[in-house]
Amino acid sequence: MLSERILQVQPSATLEITAQARAMRAAGLDVCSFAAGEPDFDTPAFIREAVKTALDQGKTRYGAAAGEMILRQAIAQKLRQDNGLAYQPEQILVTNGCKQALYNLIQVMIQPGDEVLIPTPYWVSYPEMVRLAGGIPVFITTAPATGYKLTPAQLAPAITPRTRLLLLNSPNNPTGAVYRPEELLALAQEVLAHEDLWVIADEIYEKLVYDQVEHVSIAALGEAIAARTLVCNGFAKAYAMTGWRVGYAAGAREIINAAANLQGHSTSNVCTFAQYGALAALQGSQAELHRMREVFSQRRQVMAKALQAMPGLSLAQPEGAFYIWVDIRATGLTSTQFCRQLLEQHQVALVPGQAFGDDRHVRLSYATDMATIEKGMARLAEYVAGLTPVSVGEGTR
Repeated sequence: MLSERILQVQPSATLEITAQARAMRAAGLDVCSFAAGEPDFDTPAFIREAVKTALDQGKTRYGAAAGEMILRQAIAQKLRQDNGLAYQPEQILVTNGCKQALYNLIQVMIQPGDEVLIPTPYWVSYPEMVRLAGGIPVFITTAPATGYKLTPAQLAPAITPRTRLLLLNSPNNPTGAVYRPEELLALAQEVLAHEDLWVIADEIYEKLVYDQVEHVSIAALGEAIAARTLVCNGFAKAYAMTGWRVGYAAGAREIINAAANLQGHSTSNVCTFAQYGALAALQGSQAELHRMREVFSQRRQVMAKALQAMPGLSLAQPEGAFYIWVDIRATGLTSTQFCRQLLEQHQVALVPGQAFGDDRHVRLSYATDMATIEKGMARLAEYVAGLTPVSVGEGTR
């Protein structure tokens, strides 16, 4: 018999679509997948070498649940140097990916019935994490006019006496939006007007920003908002370390200690030798990171240009992460219909926007090679050309 809480949780649509695309490939079909949020690059060699050395040195034992102190120290230094955030190593928790950092924090901060504000579109796991903690997800719909970014005018009326958290993701998955300092400051002022409201800042894509856009952490905008912000990040996206499962959370010592206590009774420490790979990523050359980011930027431009040429599709140029959020309302199809037909008829895998809280859009990832992008865009153009466009109003069914 299954628990009521797990029955409320929806499967991850991104993992589901990716698995379906892999199954089709295994069956011999030529599938162009733009579903997974996973770099197609190998983890840089110097990081792999650091783990080999760690293995040879016997770094294979149990470690502290909160993470190796040498890594926590390096993360604290990184946050100070890159983000202007003054955390002590004791305020850092090393987790099994950024996902566990988010999960742990929500678990220790939410009481049953508490509300968590989630701007829409959102990363697929946010509402499920909130529900697993007994909380209530409260969705705030953002608009293309603001670049799919939350505004204080939207935030203020959504706050109630039961509101405890705001989940803020910049650079954003799925839209690629990046908040500017002035936008973050305006949100911070609204948060600070409510003494029981905290921010969890998901900054996993911070290194993947383009066109001279800079990532700024909301926690860097003053001591008051820093004291009410928990920062979550990791190594998966920037360093092509998705399978390594190393992330971290930083913030108030009491909350980090509580999250470490939870982790001690669930997964315990992150894979010990993998932590030494993360240490090398922080302390080694950033040249490979910059090279991968430049390649992502080139792919972004090619994909965006192709999409903009397709009738019935519209998009805002993404400034970060490696996704493009495409408005399909003019096709008259729901996101699920659009993605299912495209996969079955043309072997192109996208993620339905419904998974991100918006059935009028689809998400494409350009974290794949240029040949796949060019082939997949040609197939998508052929599919779209065969559709009968309708007015945007009719397409919102």
